[in-house]
Amino acid sequence: MVERSAALASLLLGSALVGLAPPASAVASCGYAWGSLPESAPSVRHAEVVDVRAGSHPCFDRLVVDLRGSGDGYFVRYVDAVDQDGSGRPVPVTGGARLEVVVVEPLAVPAALHLTDGDLPDVSGHRTFRDLVWASSFEGRTTFGLGVRARLPFRVFTLDGPAGGSRVVVDVAHRW
Repeated sequence: MVERSAALASLLLGSALVGLAPPASAVASCGYAWGSLPESAPSVRHAEVVDVRAGSHPCFDRLVVDLRGSGDGYFVRYVDAVDQDGSGRPVPVTGGARLEVVVVEPLAVPAALHLTDGDLPDVSGHRTFRDLVWASSFEGRTTFGLGVRARLPFRVFTLDGPAGGSRVVVDVAHRW
């Protein structure tokens, strides 16, 4: 009888502990369907860069370029060197690999013309990001150099808002 009581208590305790475990769907998964090939979406909508932000997530680091207007154009690719538009001069970007992030701002006089590296977020504490520099604003294009740890998968997309604006989002995975 004592053995039966002990078995029943063990079974009940085991059932209670199973109820404490998070459901499988709640466990973060980093199964990426991203790649490292260039991504682009040309645009003819009016927008201008007004802010740049960065953040860390469990599986990736994120760069967000805030736009005034409904812009949705971008070109993002890995490059050997990030160059200034117009002059072609290389811009130093620290990291094992460099992403060139170009935000298209047709018909706008970009506010980014007044950006300095001091206006950009410090990404030195991020897991994947190593450096972020403003390269240039020229003929409706604002270019940033994003230094990353290695040539890792990334994705790019746009979001609406806030306040009638839009955002270009670049996520770079922490690993393959």
